[in-house]
Amino acid sequence: MRTILTAGGNILLALSVFSLTTTAATKSITATGTSISLPTLSPVHYAQTPRLSIEYYDSAPKNATAPVAILVHGFPYSIDTFVDVVPKLENEGYRVIVPSLRGFGNTTFLSTSTPRSAEQAALGKDIIDLMDALKIEKAIFAGYDWGTVVVNVAAALWPDRCSGMVAANSYLIQNRETAWNVAAASTYPVKWYYYVFLTPPGYSSLASDTKGWAEVLWSKNSPNWTYTEEQLEAASLAFHNPDYVDIATNFYRNRLLYAPGDPSYAELANALDKQPLITVPSVTLDPDQAVVFPATNGSTTAKYFAGPRVHHIVKGCGENIPLQKPEVFANAILEVAQLGSARS
Repeated sequence: MRTILTAGGNILLALSVFSLTTTAATKSITATGTSISLPTLSPVHYAQTPRLSIEYYDSAPKNATAPVAILVHGFPYSIDTFVDVVPKLENEGYRVIVPSLRGFGNTTFLSTSTPRSAEQAALGKDIIDLMDALKIEKAIFAGYDWGTVVVNVAAALWPDRCSGMVAANSYLIQNRETAWNVAAASTYPVKWYYYVFLTPPGYSSLASDTKGWAEVLWSKNSPNWTYTEEQLEAASLAFHNPDYVDIATNFYRNRLLYAPGDPSYAELANALDKQPLITVPSVTLDPDQAVVFPATNGSTTAKYFAGPRVHHIVKGCGENIPLQKPEVFANAILEVAQLGSARS
């Protein structure tokens, strides 16, 4: 079923009827014309927010009483990252919502004049706007990679909407004043693509081969991960969005101060420069084979957490924890729910 809702929760359009919403084996035609068949998150729905039509998967759209978990993917990935996480949470009674970030999948801008910004304030606010559209008061937020930025922002600025947070790499909210601080020499080679995307050739290269770039980043950022060609093909379908390249490159350009933010988010952006504390119960995960953000014991980010927090190092895993170690990611969500219950 594909359903569009307004921010007030009213149904505008229903394209088809369905009986159950679940993960299913789905055949998709890739850009090369080959057919792939593997579990995907389907069917998807659409919710209209003030700026976007957000594509999202919802495991129980008619269940208004179940606890909600919102799972947020990274770059360059898709909602199918969570295909093995969702059933585990469904079995525990959760309603699981997985949105495509702006510029990914079929999440689209309502206006051609809206800046194609991927700044942290915009990405975090998108989750709150989606909750408003779906009339969800509170949820667990869980993310990795870009998704960590998203859930950090949403949890820090809207703690009343967050019952708990799961985040890989702990805390990635940026203070723009430190964006140009000199870092250790060893950190620059692993973040090489941040700087490639600042250049016109980098933009054009991504535009000409979105799947090829995904393959490079999956391999380099998770060097011991044996992913399948079908997994890569399935994810690459989410990169056909006409705004994908603008959004992907803007994320890095904005964080490195080579692109301005959307003035509509200026107040939120200024608040984030203060690197607000996360006060909600949190479980943080550091994969021990991640390259861009090496695993830590959590002490270096402890100052950003004012609520109960548990930190884990995930053994034998690169940056994409949900796809490599789905049971770890699902268990972290169940753990943070217990932290919240204990706190209450």
